[in-house]
Amino acid sequence: MSLKTRLLGLASLLIIISASASWMAYRELSADIIERWGKQVTEIQVRYDSARLLQSLEREIGLAGQMAQSSTLIQWAVDPDNPALTTGAIRQMESFRNNFRDNSYFVALRSNGHYYYNNADNQYAGDQFRYVLDPEKPDDAWFFQLIDEGRDFHLNVNPDQELGVTKLWIDVLMRDNNNDIIGMVGTGLNLDTFLQDIVDIGQDGITTLFVDYNGAIQLYRDRNYIDFASIIKPEGQKNTVDLLFESRQDKQQILGMLQMLKQRNGEDGAVESGFVTIDGRKHLAGVAFLPAIGWFEITLLDLNALVPTSYLWPLVTVFLVTLLVSLVVFHLIIQSRILNPVLGLEAAVTRLREGRFDLPYLPKPDNEIGRLVDHFEKMTATMRDTTAELERKVAQRTEELHRLARVDALTGLKNRRGLDEVIAQEIQRAERENKGFGLIWLDIDHFKSINDSRGHQAGDDILCRVALWLKAAVRPYDHPGRWGGDEFVVLLSPCDQDTLEQVAGRVCASVEQESQRTGIPVTVSVGGCFCQPGDDLDTLLRNADQALYEAKHKGRNQVCILDASDKESHPA
Repeated sequence: MSLKTRLLGLASLLIIISASASWMAYRELSADIIERWGKQVTEIQVRYDSARLLQSLEREIGLAGQMAQSSTLIQWAVDPDNPALTTGAIRQMESFRNNFRDNSYFVALRSNGHYYYNNADNQYAGDQFRYVLDPEKPDDAWFFQLIDEGRDFHLNVNPDQELGVTKLWIDVLMRDNNNDIIGMVGTGLNLDTFLQDIVDIGQDGITTLFVDYNGAIQLYRDRNYIDFASIIKPEGQKNTVDLLFESRQDKQQILGMLQMLKQRNGEDGAVESGFVTIDGRKHLAGVAFLPAIGWFEITLLDLNALVPTSYLWPLVTVFLVTLLVSLVVFHLIIQSRILNPVLGLEAAVTRLREGRFDLPYLPKPDNEIGRLVDHFEKMTATMRDTTAELERKVAQRTEELHRLARVDALTGLKNRRGLDEVIAQEIQRAERENKGFGLIWLDIDHFKSINDSRGHQAGDDILCRVALWLKAAVRPYDHPGRWGGDEFVVLLSPCDQDTLEQVAGRVCASVEQESQRTGIPVTVSVGGCFCQPGDDLDTLLRNADQALYEAKHKGRNQVCILDASDKESHPA
């Protein structure tokens, strides 16, 4: 036997031994890496799917909430037999229909059980009243059940037998000024379209479903598992998530994860995960609670489908070839093409889980792992943009709520809270700069008699007109506002005693002159005071009120200014 043959035989034997040992080590290492990676990806996928659902529902829920707070609908729900209110209410419903994603809406009244509906095809134009809800009918039990529970907002998947549609319904309670429930409004999303967009998105190896607070399946790609009309079913008759699993241990595990998340109430985006078996295949289950809608999001990852072991076989071939050259070269190649990208990806996943989107540099070899890293970076960019957009919307809505809290809804002027703030700021500025400012307090003469004789609608119209005349009569940088009822307050700054008297007189005259054109003569009594540095809010308001009282005492439709220096009132 030649030396060449012996060397080749020895090399072959060493290669076989090394390859066998390496193959065994490779199988164990790859399984561990895939499982560790799978847990990280599961948490990311759960948060991603949850964000997609909430993003799809957020706008619809907000619109339904605005519809439930519509003063037109509330007045009609209190007096549903009033034809004029009914006409206005239907017009209001139709305006909301054009804004909903599904271009459909429903309104159900508690007082008479009337159910109104129209769809995207405007099929029921002029005939929106569809039927009367009956507490004795099982198909109508959802309405009365939600009324009894008193939850302001609810999601449910339910077929409407009367209308012949099956939708994901967004239900919002409508309450009157006494906080009593007077009806329910909302919209519906086409179930098939919603499942296709949110749940059945065609990702191999990834199964997404949503269950309600009690574990009943609400959204799933197989409609046979969906628990329709969950709200009216007793416990034990619902299609709950444990039906998807055969093993008793898996059933208990998934229900246990739901229970743990309930106790944590979705804090800090908590995600529970664990391995389960479905159809004989090992899956990694991730569960998150969405407190905004009271549902759970469950993601099932088939790790063999997402990252099959066969994808890594080419690397074994590379390993065997490089082993002929040098074990050192082999080590360097494996280190650069597998371990470094995977460890980098793991570090990036850990950073992302902590809420940090500034990912470090991730090496991307030209193989499956490189493509996975590329997908991960793109998914991270999407999540970063989505998070930034959500934060922007939250900031925008917070700013809008802050503004609305300081604006009178009827007149558009500052309300009492807004006036308190600007007056308090002006008091501080006056003390800091040692400069005074003016304060005018006025109310509409004989406003109660106008309300009694012409009705509250006319009274509201007069208040709005007076607000417009008041804004026109003062300077652009002054602060007019409605104090309450028919009382208005104007803060004048900068201001002196002459300016105060001029503006107050102009306001009084402007209201009287402008009202002559409307056919309803209106006059105001105006009281004013010049505020000195050091005066507090109570003193200012008391002085302005005293001046207003003096104007009324002298016959109304005139101006009285209280001189803050001598505390004597005199007409302007």
